[in-house]
Amino acid sequence: MQLPEYVGQTVLVTGAASGIGHAQVQAFRRQGANVIAIDRQAQPASLKAGTDLSYQVADVTDESALVTAISAGIAVLGAPSIVCNTAGRLDGYRPTLKTSLKDWQAILATDLTSQFIVTNTVLPMMLAQQHGVFVNMASIAGLVAGGGGAAYTAAKHAIIGYTKQLDLDYAAQGIRANCLAPGAINTPMNAADFAGDGKMAQWVADETPAKRWAQPQEVADLTLFLASQHADYVHGTVVPIDGGWLEK
Repeated sequence: MQLPEYVGQTVLVTGAASGIGHAQVQAFRRQGANVIAIDRQAQPASLKAGTDLSYQVADVTDESALVTAISAGIAVLGAPSIVCNTAGRLDGYRPTLKTSLKDWQAILATDLTSQFIVTNTVLPMMLAQQHGVFVNMASIAGLVAGGGGAAYTAAKHAIIGYTKQLDLDYAAQGIRANCLAPGAINTPMNAADFAGDGKMAQWVADETPAKRWAQPQEVADLTLFLASQHADYVHGTVVPIDGGWLEK
């Protein structure tokens, strides 16, 4: 799938070092876009250096570091017209009584508040150019229980609400915001499911109507469509990519 509209555009991706974020960076670069990639991990060898990439190391839970990283990327590649708020972490499926306040705040800081910080940093620039697209990473855990523990499920539900309000508030000014809701995606974040004899990973596949896990590239491909002009009338919605999990 080639989308010439991406040539020369600047895209910002958080959580860029691995998993879905990594696949999104690669997908947009293949389309000819420039990418500001942000992650707390060092730049992986798989993300080759180039004039189309500004890789910034920052923890998305550190507001100052995150804003500095965004500004540094913009100084090199210009203001982004597309933002993929992809950084996130799981909570070990812990119920509320096994979730400390510290853990609760850490999950929300990574999964939810980072999206707020990124959005408020970039949105004024998008409004000035009367165009901007946000693809925020939710989860099936943002639509049903069981995809995570108390903190993760709360954060992902909140992302969906935040995205809808973001779109409602600014759609008339050229802004478009939507969520992706992945199900079982084979990423490092889910490595524990494949540990040992891999029985958990097999159970998840068996419980998924499609009978398999998806690859990060499949989510990246959906991102390309959702951020494109082909989806220009898609506003404030959640697009599942879950192998049929939610249909059960």
